[in-house]
Amino acid sequence: MMLPASTVDIFSDAVLEDPWPTYRALRDLGSAVWLEPTNVCFIGRYADVRRALNDWQVFSSAQGIGFNPVINAAWDEALICQDPPVHTARRKLMMEALGPAALKPVADTIEQRASALVDRIATMGTFDAVSDFALDLPVGVVMDLIGWPHDVRPALLDLASGSWNAAGPANARMEQGLSGLQEMMGLLSNLYDKERVLPGGFAAKLIASSRRGEISRETAIGMLAGYVVAAFETTISAMAAGIQLFADNPAEWDRLRTDPRLAMHAANEIVRMETPLQSFARVTTQDAELSDGSVIPAGTRVVVCYASANRDERQFEAPDSFRIDRREKQNLGFGHGPHGCAGQNLARMELTAVFGALAKRITRFECQGNGVRALNNISRSLARLPTLAVAA
Repeated sequence: MMLPASTVDIFSDAVLEDPWPTYRALRDLGSAVWLEPTNVCFIGRYADVRRALNDWQVFSSAQGIGFNPVINAAWDEALICQDPPVHTARRKLMMEALGPAALKPVADTIEQRASALVDRIATMGTFDAVSDFALDLPVGVVMDLIGWPHDVRPALLDLASGSWNAAGPANARMEQGLSGLQEMMGLLSNLYDKERVLPGGFAAKLIASSRRGEISRETAIGMLAGYVVAAFETTISAMAAGIQLFADNPAEWDRLRTDPRLAMHAANEIVRMETPLQSFARVTTQDAELSDGSVIPAGTRVVVCYASANRDERQFEAPDSFRIDRREKQNLGFGHGPHGCAGQNLARMELTAVFGALAKRITRFECQGNGVRALNNISRSLARLPTLAVAA
């Protein structure tokens, strides 16, 4: 069957501000929709997105997960641009630092930092949900876990912010993102060559593995770059989004305050609703038949849209409603299959700790005017969100 086509540009300012109506319209057109402005095929229904994430043999990452050839060449050694078996071996290295066993000693640090953060927010009253709140745990915990030297941390954070833009199609945001990415790669190369990282962290272990010849210098730097980009912006995005969602849904905040054990469920629902990483590309290695019978030809670059899948009414009841006691299984905000987010355990720990702590101290949130979006080709995040926290 012929694939339906659309003239919508999913990377335009208007769509990035509020993508949900566009995603729904594309889902309603079919399992696969050809996007004429970018010459890629959009996959947005839950069943098809999940299948694509699991079936790496047909939906391959090895030709890059971006939408332009420059970024796909630059990220050639990044973990997210590898298929098994290469991906399997490299991911094992990363999971040694980010798996449940490795993160167990970090749990107390996260709880203590979350408690101190909430004390500050309760004292401040009016705060910015991004700069005063969302930056704290991802920066404080992850920077130490990876082992970045203190003097480069501000620069890494600045360079990580907006880096996902480089993975978009040719537009002004992509050009800006590439510029920042080149600077970041230069900084990481310098840290690698001079071994200027803190002992005991993930970066030091990765560099040691490279020195032993287990992975190349380029692979080590590529893996570090992937973690810099993924670790900060996505968790920061979810933290700030959680404040906005609870401000807009006070009954759900009351529910969490009544039962703080729902904090883990709340973390998952925040990620489902906002999906900090909206989509990645894949390339089909053979003709791929989707759930409605449509066939994507071999060699097609596709948009695998996690964000659309997470609002698919075929999978989730009232998908646009924020419900922290939602029981539907497996939202795709952390990906799925071989490329499921390596840092998802850490992200869940941080989100659960901080919203659980807030539930004990804050009676409600009120957004002070409209938040400002940081428009990005790939990620969804806020730049500013002035908020009032009313302490108990």
